[in-house]
Amino acid sequence: MNREQAKEFFEQRKIRYILAQFVDIHGSAKAKAVPVEHLDMVLTDGAGFAGFALWGFGMGPEGPDYMAVGDLSTLQDIPWMPGYARLICNGVVDKKPYPYCSRVALQTQIARMSERGLTMFTGIEPEFMLLARRADGSLGPADQTDDLDKPCYDYKGLYRTREALDEMVSGLRAAGIDVYQIDHEDGNGQFEINFTYANALKSADNFTFVKMAASEIAHKHGMIATFMPKPFSNRTGSGAHFHVSVGSAAQKNAFHDPGDKSGMGLSTMAYQFLAGVLAHARAFCAVAAPTVNSYKRLVVGRSLSGATWAPAYIAYGDNNRTACVRVPHGRLEVRLPDSGCNPYLVSAALIAAGLDGIDRDLDPGPAQNINLYQLSMEELAAKGIKLLPQSLHEAIDALEQDEVIRNGLGADLAREFIRLKRMEWTEYSRHVSDWEAKRYLEFF
Repeated sequence: MNREQAKEFFEQRKIRYILAQFVDIHGSAKAKAVPVEHLDMVLTDGAGFAGFALWGFGMGPEGPDYMAVGDLSTLQDIPWMPGYARLICNGVVDKKPYPYCSRVALQTQIARMSERGLTMFTGIEPEFMLLARRADGSLGPADQTDDLDKPCYDYKGLYRTREALDEMVSGLRAAGIDVYQIDHEDGNGQFEINFTYANALKSADNFTFVKMAASEIAHKHGMIATFMPKPFSNRTGSGAHFHVSVGSAAQKNAFHDPGDKSGMGLSTMAYQFLAGVLAHARAFCAVAAPTVNSYKRLVVGRSLSGATWAPAYIAYGDNNRTACVRVPHGRLEVRLPDSGCNPYLVSAALIAAGLDGIDRDLDPGPAQNINLYQLSMEELAAKGIKLLPQSLHEAIDALEQDEVIRNGLGADLAREFIRLKRMEWTEYSRHVSDWEAKRYLEFF
């Protein structure tokens, strides 16, 4: 799309404002509304922001402005926000791409793939919960009858929230995001929106738009849409599985090899990429599961429905949902990320880990096609299967020691990410919870 086509787009859809949008280091959408008459300003100098006011941009109050420069190929209207269109922006400071910008970090890794004639494609499966606040202030499923112990794919739960879900899906499809299914997931009030895979950059852009749509449309319907990884201790958490493949000029899916003797349909390159992901899984965990709450999802244990559906083990398997990576024939499903992740940083880290596996010709070892939840720690050790970090503190330690993943994020952004997450862990460690008060107040 060029400038003239954009102006025609505005006239046809009666667009008055451009939402110059980007994400902070946490993946949260940030924006400024700009009248369409000033499109050229957003496309050239960019919309200006005080960088110190944003999470993770490495600036003090004396720093230069953070300029959000629009990528015109991303222009799309916002059906649930009449009169507005979204324009995704890249960060620029002092007229140079800003390394603290998550989208810039991913583009840097995409360029490494492009040098090899490769493109990474991702299909992201975000889960979220639709909640409402009760009279006593507590939170629960927006549909109070959504109370089954095993509610996955429940028709009634889907039907009774259909109006909000339909508006989300209709809005996303109208904006050009091809949603092909939506279902009730394993937690009460939990749903998953599936949209068609694309190159890694577009998928990350789309995931951000899904979160924007779900949050605001749910609010309109008197609900809270949460992408928090683990809102309830006894229910499954919300994952954001990344289906990964790599294409080249010669082959649409270079991860697929029908002659794979294992029956999983993977090429040599796919096994090498997989091995890189597993080799760096502990550091990757800090990016894919980036909050204190994330590790309530990844804990070894069970939920009321019978399983957490979240990986705790660094392993892969054919159709094994207890492993960190599942192999749906001819591609990889990385099951570690949760819905609280920043998709740009997850994708950048995946490329860095995968390319390291390819460059070093790593071997992922044998597939584990058994229920890993049922193995003892001794049995896991005998198979050489290691645990993922069980806390944010442990994951950040692993990231700090992993040069490949840190370089995948970029040295500046990685340093800022580690600094902020250390602060988050310290705040959490000092917090006195209701559980502690109930347990210890009169215990002694």
